[in-house]
Amino acid sequence: MTDFQTLLEFIETETGFATSYYDESYLDRRVSARMRRRGVEEYADYLTLLEEDDDDERAELLDTLSVNVTEFFRDEKVWTALRDVLLELADTVRSIDIWSAACADGREPYSLAMLALDAGLDPRNVSILATDIDEDALARARAGRYESTRTADISDQLGFLDNPQEYVDREGDRAFVVNDRVKDLVTFERHDLITGDPKSGFDLVACRNVCIYIDKQYKLPILDTVSKSLREGGHLVLGQTETLPGEVKERFEAEDPRIRIYSRVADT
Repeated sequence: MTDFQTLLEFIETETGFATSYYDESYLDRRVSARMRRRGVEEYADYLTLLEEDDDDERAELLDTLSVNVTEFFRDEKVWTALRDVLLELADTVRSIDIWSAACADGREPYSLAMLALDAGLDPRNVSILATDIDEDALARARAGRYESTRTADISDQLGFLDNPQEYVDREGDRAFVVNDRVKDLVTFERHDLITGDPKSGFDLVACRNVCIYIDKQYKLPILDTVSKSLREGGHLVLGQTETLPGEVKERFEAEDPRIRIYSRVADT
């Protein structure tokens, strides 16, 4: 066993983070980022640091491993298409049930809520479930406070909307807080996409840029869970570089393969 594999085994055993689910190159990038921050060059030395340090470094590492890159209205062409999907659903179903799977710090489900409001949908008829495996990420998501940084300008991200001030309140020069009008549409809960049970009856599931981090053998269980959670005719949106494996592809029709939006068909 290599030093890196020993390190991963320790992380999984002592912190509960399921490293075995994830692609090793992804894990290596995230672990190496923490090692650079702590001035450590060898995996064995970083393992010693985790063993001897207090809980602070373990918490920082878990945060680094768990939270993927996210932003409001990432890939605007996808959100333009999703606006049409929501309007179509509003014409065909009484209430719209949406699942934001692996929601990280909440920007995706809040984007969905803002989009629904911006499209003129009745908020009483929109319900968004947002789930993630990381409790710390969920806590940040529930707070709904986001701050611009050198690499992430929240104002620019919200520029997809004509009047973003209707949905967020400024807090100082750089921070924004999602207002209650948006928060009221979203419920957060912990869920493991690989080992957790499927949901049911969803009209739209967003599972974007999740499988690109997951080891190949676990992609099928994730997409199997997602497909079983959609009603017939429900919509699935994946990340721009993600595709459906053959085992679940027959359950879907591509609405717009360029932007990875699919429609659930009846089981045969």
